[in-house]
Amino acid sequence: MTDKIHIVCPACQAINRIPEDRLGAKLTCGACKAALFPAAPFDIDEMKLNKHLKNDQVPLLVDFWAPWCGPCKMMGPMFAQAANEMSPKVRFAKLDTEQHQNVGARFQIRGIPLIILFDKGKEVARQAGAMDARGIVGWVKQNLKG
Repeated sequence: MTDKIHIVCPACQAINRIPEDRLGAKLTCGACKAALFPAAPFDIDEMKLNKHLKNDQVPLLVDFWAPWCGPCKMMGPMFAQAANEMSPKVRFAKLDTEQHQNVGARFQIRGIPLIILFDKGKEVARQAGAMDARGIVGWVKQNLKG
């Protein structure tokens, strides 16, 4: 029997139980039928982030950014390219620190863009500054070893 893992839907926040051996398939939410692993990063707020950290059993990489930040805007397409390359092994989300300022304080964010890698709800690593897609992919792989 295959182990099942929990995946939070990025669209409706429903918790889905997925057989681990089906992670490579095009999976949709049982509640709303949205893609569980969208090709592009999905937007989250603090409440959604909390739900993903509590329930997701796939690593989550969050880009903390703001619309006024030039380097953040430059990194956006690179982050999306990395998401497309690494899905479904890692999920990619974006959190606007301008709209959700209490998240910045909670995670002690001193500068953006900032990416934080979470695995099983815990922070694994963080990296400040803009990166290209290859740099993001390499950094994630390096920090998920073990």
